[in-house]
Amino acid sequence: MADNYQGEGIPVFLINGFLESGKTSFIQYTMNQDYFKTEGNTLLLLCEEGEKEYDPIELAKLNTTPIYMKEITDFQADKLQKLADQYKPERILIEWNGMWNQDDLYNGPMSEAVLAKQQNREPKYSVSMPKDWFLYQVITIVDGSTLKMYLSNMRSFLGQMLRNAELCIVNRCDNLSNEDMVDYRRKLRAMGQNAMIMLEDKDGEIPQSALPEELPYDISQDKIAISDNDYGTWFLDCMDNPERYLGKELSFTAMVLKRKNMPEDEFIPGRMAMTCCAQDMSFLGFICKGDKKLLSAFSTRDWVKVKVKLTLEEREEYHGIGPVLQLLDIARTGEISEPVSF
Repeated sequence: MADNYQGEGIPVFLINGFLESGKTSFIQYTMNQDYFKTEGNTLLLLCEEGEKEYDPIELAKLNTTPIYMKEITDFQADKLQKLADQYKPERILIEWNGMWNQDDLYNGPMSEAVLAKQQNREPKYSVSMPKDWFLYQVITIVDGSTLKMYLSNMRSFLGQMLRNAELCIVNRCDNLSNEDMVDYRRKLRAMGQNAMIMLEDKDGEIPQSALPEELPYDISQDKIAISDNDYGTWFLDCMDNPERYLGKELSFTAMVLKRKNMPEDEFIPGRMAMTCCAQDMSFLGFICKGDKKLLSAFSTRDWVKVKVKLTLEEREEYHGIGPVLQLLDIARTGEISEPVSF
């Protein structure tokens, strides 16, 4: 967990995952690390009871008060504000119930408030946090030994957990094959595009270099034609390893996206992707720069075939350095009706 938070208000650290995934062990371990200790009070909001319990004596030593939240509707601003007034916490830790809709906390795309508005009905319940609480860090804990089942049956819940995650730890990977771990890493990365994915076995973290992914194209070539079916694989690999593609000529088919107030010499060529379920689609694309006269002929939702070269630039969108495409050629083409899937 990060400990160098700044800003006004009370930072909220949200730890999520399904029951028995290892959330309690992770929180206990982290709270005992020097970098995470604090002199102020910590409010620990517990949303489910697992096999492993907290030692109240140890929590008291760490100036931590546990509060059990029985229902998701306990997360209402007035109720939470009363807790804050009573315990005056310096920070909030939430051990989230994996079966609760995490989107409800911040009006995400699948939250009850947003869905009710889209469906022109009254919301069935309301969830909110006090105005001075801000979601500082989201960490998702996943049990690698049961991940296949959750990917098959509970994928939408995983998508909610990963959408805003900064870190995803997949533990208990001891009996997984390298092929399974590569497949899981790709699928989790698609759902949590801003998350660092860590896989662990009984000996600790498994180095990413030990799990190379076989790419469907020859990465050694100076010119790489990315097929429609391989776009998702390329996009995720380029996010994680952009240096592989520096200076190479890349060609692919994509849809044009021009955001409001975007410079006239920029657009985003990309594809819609079904990362977790049909109701939760994401647009996958990198910023591309080109001649503004040439780009003026294209509008959002046009389909194009582009040739580009990849560079790295510091951009606000990436909160640092990230891939920026330099346009070499662009031509209209037919629509790809199927979304990218993982």
